[in-house]
Amino acid sequence: MRTALVIGTGLIGTSAALALSGRGVEVHLVDHDQAQARTAAALGAGTDEPAEGRVDLAVVAVPPAHVAATLADAMRRGVARGYLDVASVKGGPRRELEALGLDLTSYIGTHPMSGKERSGPLAATADLFEGRPWVLTPTRDTDTEVLNLALELVALCRAVPVVMDADAHDRAVALVSHTPQLVSSMVAARLEEAGEAAVRLCGQGIRDVTRIAASDPRMWVEILSANPGPVADVLAGIAADLDETVRSLRALESSDEAKRHEGAEGIEDVLRRGNAGRHRVPGKHGAAPTVYEVVAVLISDQPGELARIFADAGRAGVNVEDVRIEHATGQQAGLVQLMVEPKAAPVLSAALRERGWSIRQ
Repeated sequence: MRTALVIGTGLIGTSAALALSGRGVEVHLVDHDQAQARTAAALGAGTDEPAEGRVDLAVVAVPPAHVAATLADAMRRGVARGYLDVASVKGGPRRELEALGLDLTSYIGTHPMSGKERSGPLAATADLFEGRPWVLTPTRDTDTEVLNLALELVALCRAVPVVMDADAHDRAVALVSHTPQLVSSMVAARLEEAGEAAVRLCGQGIRDVTRIAASDPRMWVEILSANPGPVADVLAGIAADLDETVRSLRALESSDEAKRHEGAEGIEDVLRRGNAGRHRVPGKHGAAPTVYEVVAVLISDQPGELARIFADAGRAGVNVEDVRIEHATGQQAGLVQLMVEPKAAPVLSAALRERGWSIRQ
């Protein structure tokens, strides 16, 4: 691939353009908002000048509702040898293109499984896709050359290609992406009218659950409008669990011992199923999930403290597998939770104590 056209210079389009430009591809940028295309160009994502002749690949990075029309226009004008989109739903846009009677041998639907709460070109980074799955949904009609162009794009963005059926993809993202967004927003919405005293008690749990609730509502309305059925199916299952959990909690209020026992069993059931589901989430480098030991260290909110604690862990010969910071309310301090292999936890705790760190159980 020597040349590419990126249509749509939001987070995903600009990030892909930055990755391609950084690896020597000549990238041309187009957006209905010319100022946004100029911003992406100023960031080094390519040029907002039109291409001379056909490019090798056109990347359509517009909201799902506009994918089919944008692709159809580009394909009719013959702007590229191959075409792909990066929308978060795949079945609907392809059916729309088929209904328009277009030759789809030069098209493949794709979806990079990465993003941020922020949108727009200023949020874009060349490494946004590194190590992340990038779904490809070829059909029997997809030309081999187009599939190879898509695979080259994925490789240049340093993502991991995953081949799926389009409708299977839409059901999958309904479960692992679209429903979590709604559930996160629903939990966060409970905080809107909460008292100040309750909000001040927010800890890491509520922060984890509501992180993605900061996402752009307009963007998510467009995404959910393109995949409503599969999302509604998942939410219906969650709603059934919620109804059963409410009944179980009400039973725990009862003076009847048998009802309380039944309520406790209902709560335990949903928690155990949650454990089982969580264990299926892939672990490090896509391997089976590992249960890590947590070494919690009190740390002051000062420049260089994180660097110092990681350096001390390195001197102890311990690899930190993951890290989380829990900030103390009203204090210039917090807890750094270092996740390590269980056998490494006592070694790390002893080494950090020796170097003056305060370890918390």
